[in-house]
Amino acid sequence: MARNADGEDADFDAFLDKFRGPQRYEGALSQANWEEEFDQVPMFMKKAPTEIDPRQNPELACLQSIIFDEEQTLEEQAKTYKNEGNDYFKEKDYKKAVISYTEGLKKKCSDIELNTVLHTNRAAAQFHLGNYRSALNDAIAARKLKPNHLKAITRGALCHLELKHFSEAMTWCEEGLRIDPKEKKLLEATTKADRLKRMEERDFRKAKFEEKREQSQKEALLKAIKDRNIKLSPAFSKDDTAVTAGLAEMSLDGLGSETADGVKVCLDENGSLTWPVLFLYPEHGQTDLIAAFHEESRFIDHLMVMFQEPPPWDKERKYIPSELELYYEDEERGEIYQIDTETTLLQALQHQRYFVKAGTPTFLVLVKLAPFSKHYFSGKKVHRLK
Repeated sequence: MARNADGEDADFDAFLDKFRGPQRYEGALSQANWEEEFDQVPMFMKKAPTEIDPRQNPELACLQSIIFDEEQTLEEQAKTYKNEGNDYFKEKDYKKAVISYTEGLKKKCSDIELNTVLHTNRAAAQFHLGNYRSALNDAIAARKLKPNHLKAITRGALCHLELKHFSEAMTWCEEGLRIDPKEKKLLEATTKADRLKRMEERDFRKAKFEEKREQSQKEALLKAIKDRNIKLSPAFSKDDTAVTAGLAEMSLDGLGSETADGVKVCLDENGSLTWPVLFLYPEHGQTDLIAAFHEESRFIDHLMVMFQEPPPWDKERKYIPSELELYYEDEERGEIYQIDTETTLLQALQHQRYFVKAGTPTFLVLVKLAPFSKHYFSGKKVHRLK
């Protein structure tokens, strides 16, 4: 072996020279990310990944294969997964607990007791995750294996309670209490299920009564309209049911700046009708809604109140009640009819060609002899009052 002038081994010097330069040995941890890289070493991992890809993490896959040795019996493997799931459950990592219990059940071992526990424990984990239907399915599966398994019955009862299956919850509680009459969770669940069931039945009765009352009111309303010979839009008048549905809720969405969600025709205690009435001002693209226009009220009475002060859009101040004319349009014939402002709403609605559309009587308001009015009626057949 060659030696240098000092008698040292030349080969040993060459070996040391490899560590004196900037070159790092292969596989070394980086200075910037050494903590993250250190955490990838299976022995020092703070938290194991949920799924392991042998190609990306062969060391961890190797460790897992040691833990879940295929040479173990199916019962031993299932029990290992059960214990792993229990550890996750204690740590409140319920998602991983479900995965572990599922892997245990996949082994399909012949130990009925072990499979019952796996189903029951998975039901508990699913319950904590809010997956009540999945938890209930596991409780049912556990009872098929072992009908008198108290934990499965208890968890099934609690699942039914969360799913608002109150009768079923009470049945499960009764079965569990026959096994252990002092089981606290079942006693509490029974009391709660009974109380909620009574409330549900009471609410159902109230809803049915309200539905019947509303239907009676609609029928009375429809009869009152028919008795007055008021005609509804042909789209509604073909069928009484459709008419009733159409009168239930009437809104003016999309007709202008005014809206009236929920405004509808009403039949009062004296048998009189009150309608929502819409006034259209085509010259200015404006609208006015009278939410409650009594059928015996005159148009002029409302116009006097509405135009007591000029609206902001009436720059010329020409909308004076005495100078206003009232019309309605017969869309089917494309004709326009004038209504005397001294008439009542009922008289207008009883006109031979007036049809109430969408439950809201609508009228046009124009200024007498105004240039716009002449232009508006151009080319249209107008039935004026004599």
